[in-house]
Amino acid sequence: MNETPNPWSDQPLWKALDTDFGDGSGFLRRWADWLADPRRPHRLHHVAFTDQPPTAQALDALIQASPALSALRPHARELTDAWIGLLPGFHRLLLMDGHFCLTLCVQTRQTPLARQLRELEFEADEIRVAGAGASSAFEEAVRALAIRCRLGTRVSIEPARREDRAAWSQSLALRGFDIPNQTDWPAIQAEFRPSWTPRRPSSVVQPVAARGHCVVVGAGLAGASAAFSLAARGWRVTVLDQADAPAAGASGLPAGVIAPHVSADDRPLSQLTRSGVRATLRRARDLLAEGRDWQPCGVLEHRIKDSRDLPADWLAPGSPGPDWSRPADPAVLVRAGLPADSLAHWHAIAGWVKPAELVRAMLSAPGICWEGRQRVAALRQKPRAEAADTGDTSVWSVIGQQGQVIASADLVVVAAGFDTLELLSSLVAAPLPLNPLRGQVVWGQMPAENQSALPPFPVNGLGSLIGHVRIGGELAWIAGSTFERGCAEALIRPSDTETNREKLSQLLPAAAAALEPAFNAGEVHAWAGVRCTAPDRLPAVGPLNPAKLPGLMVCTAMGARGLSLAVLCGELLAAQLHGEPLPIPLKQARALSPRRWATAQRAKDES
Repeated sequence: MNETPNPWSDQPLWKALDTDFGDGSGFLRRWADWLADPRRPHRLHHVAFTDQPPTAQALDALIQASPALSALRPHARELTDAWIGLLPGFHRLLLMDGHFCLTLCVQTRQTPLARQLRELEFEADEIRVAGAGASSAFEEAVRALAIRCRLGTRVSIEPARREDRAAWSQSLALRGFDIPNQTDWPAIQAEFRPSWTPRRPSSVVQPVAARGHCVVVGAGLAGASAAFSLAARGWRVTVLDQADAPAAGASGLPAGVIAPHVSADDRPLSQLTRSGVRATLRRARDLLAEGRDWQPCGVLEHRIKDSRDLPADWLAPGSPGPDWSRPADPAVLVRAGLPADSLAHWHAIAGWVKPAELVRAMLSAPGICWEGRQRVAALRQKPRAEAADTGDTSVWSVIGQQGQVIASADLVVVAAGFDTLELLSSLVAAPLPLNPLRGQVVWGQMPAENQSALPPFPVNGLGSLIGHVRIGGELAWIAGSTFERGCAEALIRPSDTETNREKLSQLLPAAAAALEPAFNAGEVHAWAGVRCTAPDRLPAVGPLNPAKLPGLMVCTAMGARGLSLAVLCGELLAAQLHGEPLPIPLKQARALSPRRWATAQRAKDES
């Protein structure tokens, strides 16, 4: 006798939404069911709300104690290691090589369900609403729930009180849900089957129906991250770059610090960088050699010129805030050669990465073809009639300097740093307001004596210093960087070497003194690169104009935060394209949209 297959059987993607993570048992059962099913979806997203995540120890205890979860025991460590720093906001935890994804949305209990649902942008295949009660926002919650459904989405409603059941059922029916006659308590089983065609917000990107050929222009962190995320979802990706080798631009930095941004009010930028740091460290762990290419050793932030305080509630007992950042211990400060009473933060989930190694590792993933010495001069949208005549269904031609067609593509992602501006200028009525930002660092061999004067961990706060890292086969240090706005050339300026020297003397006087002989002897090397920024200092990620320019996306303007944000932005771009749950709240995703300037201008014109 054949067992009834799961609704997700043979599906490439399955998306589940749970409004109450609870003790995590429901999530663990889903994980176990997915693992045991040979017809399981290639990628499963489990999105859950919680006001108080259980501890890692409690989750592990559930796995170890339950025979039904025994298949998870070999994988429990992967979950518990990632179960850290669960502050308010979104947390994307990748399990089973990213094929099983948990997006944990930590909200206060007082946050209305409708508001929580509005921070999502995907159509779920199944939804569980637990502990839902009738309130003044009840109708709004049901309306928001319907927007998160596709035709056929199965919904299980567990009202908080028996007397709320009728109100739930009536409102669901009015919103297009089919509810069989049921008398069992507590759950209401419903299926979204409206007799009308639901209207969707015009801003929502329509998910692609099939994976084809994608061309990514630019082989830095942004381009490699986008290529990696798309290839992981089945795209055949060609990465084009004008240089002879990947990471020839700003991503060629010998080594860089990766650390979260902090603010007293935990503003969206701080939340965004935490999401980005988590994503980058996970990618580095998967692809790079620890100690050689990256090190999750923590970062000391010496607060010299800013007043960025930690949120006050992070100091409360039991807060997950110190998992990320906390006041630096006197012992740590002494190890850095600073007075024990110096004003500083210790960022525990942080470290250093060699961006070029990360780029090369991502471009080596299956499904990606890298081509150098390919200068893209223009992009041409193919007329529909041309595609019909030739049988070539791709919608974009990538044009070289001599006017030749380099490639045809179903999807183009422009991730060319500041060169993005020129490449898009002929296509977009209002070009992106991108600006060049030149930066220069200095580096040299570790001193033969007194190496302990350089801290065993990176220090930032006024520029940065990374010591004890191999560069070009030598045990070296790297310090910087300078910021020169408006300069689009990677020039080496002797004055910038002196600027970096002066910054280092303020950041870490003891380390600067140990390196002074190298500066005086001219044994210090310089490296410069040009980064790309936007006026609001946020990246530009997503479709430019899905109505007029379908199949054209950008991933650029990482500024000085490329190491912290590029991997996250690649995942955001892929999620938008495929209708997956976003790794960040919708409000943050909109703040990164390349359409945000056109939207703001339109609102200004209408006011």
